[in-house]
Amino acid sequence: MAVNFATLKSLKPDEFESAADGYKKASDMASSAKDRVEQEYAAKMQAALEGEAVEAAAEQLRKLGKNFHYVQVECGLASTALNGLAFDFRAAKKKLDAALADVSAEKFTTNPDGSVTYPAAGEKVDGRTPEGGTVTGRAANGHTGNPIDPGGDADDAASAIEDQAARFDPNPNRGRAQGYANRIAQAVKEATDADEKWAPKLRRLKADDDLDVSHGDWVDANKDMQGVRKGAEAYLDKIEAPPKGGTPKENADWWQGLSAEDQDAYISMHPASVGAMDGVPAEVRDEANRTVLAEKRAAYQTELNALPSAPKGPWRYLTRDPFRERRGELEEALKGMDAIQKRFDRTGRKGLPEAYLLGFDPKGAANGRIILASGNPDTADHTATYVPGTYTDIKTIGKDIERTDNLWQESTQHAPNQSTSTIMWFDYDAPDNPVTESPSRKYADEGGPVLRQFLDGNEVAHHGATGHPSHTTVIGHSYGSVVVADAAIGKLGGDPLADDIIAAGSPGMRVKNPEGLGVDRDHMWAAEADGPADWATRHFGRFVHGGGVPPLVPSDSTFGANQLDSDAAGHGGYWDPESRILSSQAAIIAGRYERAELQ
Repeated sequence: MAVNFATLKSLKPDEFESAADGYKKASDMASSAKDRVEQEYAAKMQAALEGEAVEAAAEQLRKLGKNFHYVQVECGLASTALNGLAFDFRAAKKKLDAALADVSAEKFTTNPDGSVTYPAAGEKVDGRTPEGGTVTGRAANGHTGNPIDPGGDADDAASAIEDQAARFDPNPNRGRAQGYANRIAQAVKEATDADEKWAPKLRRLKADDDLDVSHGDWVDANKDMQGVRKGAEAYLDKIEAPPKGGTPKENADWWQGLSAEDQDAYISMHPASVGAMDGVPAEVRDEANRTVLAEKRAAYQTELNALPSAPKGPWRYLTRDPFRERRGELEEALKGMDAIQKRFDRTGRKGLPEAYLLGFDPKGAANGRIILASGNPDTADHTATYVPGTYTDIKTIGKDIERTDNLWQESTQHAPNQSTSTIMWFDYDAPDNPVTESPSRKYADEGGPVLRQFLDGNEVAHHGATGHPSHTTVIGHSYGSVVVADAAIGKLGGDPLADDIIAAGSPGMRVKNPEGLGVDRDHMWAAEADGPADWATRHFGRFVHGGGVPPLVPSDSTFGANQLDSDAAGHGGYWDPESRILSSQAAIIAGRYERAELQ
């Protein structure tokens, strides 16, 4: 719809901003309702009660929470869209007001249609002063910069004609009046462009009138976000961009420096960027990543549903299936997303705290990226980060999430009056083959700096929330301990990577003693397990990843670590419920070192 002069003259951009504020309040209310339904009602009900009826009621509450989440996201987009529209309208209105002020100063007259009337003036001709007149403005098309530019050529021709008419007119007011009229017309055109740009985007922000938030709804939400982001470029450009390649401290300072309105706008338009930013508060990252998770899950499931079914029958392995690889990728990624959702759903059971999704990307470095905390690391008295090893993949991440849940439950037994957060950190390309890939150092070389920045970011966010540091523990399992080593070695000369380091089934950590990792021997812990896989990891891995001559691994007595008494049954048994080794790790996490059982 074209905006006319009268409409723009009476337009009040702040009314659109007031509407944006209303949608922002609705978004905030939906966010609070979501948290209340999921974290208070469903979680507390699951903590206190058991049975099929409880599970059914909790499932209904979770559905309600998903509705609130969808409302939160869509209202946030509507708020940003309305602010973007107000920004564009205000720019046009400002140009119009400036032109009208100049017309008034010249004692010219602006007419209801936006044309400008100028008075008689100039040297007399045949004894008469040149008459005044009225001119209608022309809005420019703008130059595209292309070799063939019809719009720009038309602008040039029109300007030349106007200049020529002004020179030959004996009334000097005509040229100035034409300039004012053109400015008015240009302002009206820009307002019309803004209206035509935003009207369809705002119309798209309309949900179905049902209570089922489908995959299609989330796919549409992602399209809405892309559309609003493109339309709001000018509005968003006024928001200070995050520091390129910023440190966690720089990221935190940038985020805290934004107004609440700008924070909301940025997270609405760039949830993936905010969710991946070390140093930003955990609650903010979690909110952003949950939106990314919902949209990616919907997109992947929709794509999977659209693929032809896999061949069936006795000849299926001989039948060409051009979609097999993509189908497998989608199914594996969805398994990881389901594992995250299952952890969200377990909140409250056996006392489990709220989960915080601190990082999510179904592709990640190669095999996916998932960082999930049990408990808020920004406020926890004790924080432990678990780094998994070889074979870790998005499709199998569920077992690693369960391990950190087990660590949290056991740690709270050792420190019942203090808060604990246990984090499953998978943000590197883990080796897929213990024979051909695990001997390589490149996975740790690439993952170590990423882990180091994440831990630095945790410390920055924790200090920002509490004003003091947290007691920190890092646990490296198998090849994960090599990643931990690279991260620790990279911090030598500064603060240690963590207060305590635990190596479980480690193939070596590139150093011959704890001091090489920047920690005292009293705060370095190691464990080994029964079984051929753990034995092979330690005894063959040492020749590549071990430190010293002969090469040592942390579970060697000569390495100098505290050797934990381990009852782990197999390479992955260090976190089995009710095991001694789990309890010892939990005691270390809680700072109750005297309870850790040593050999």
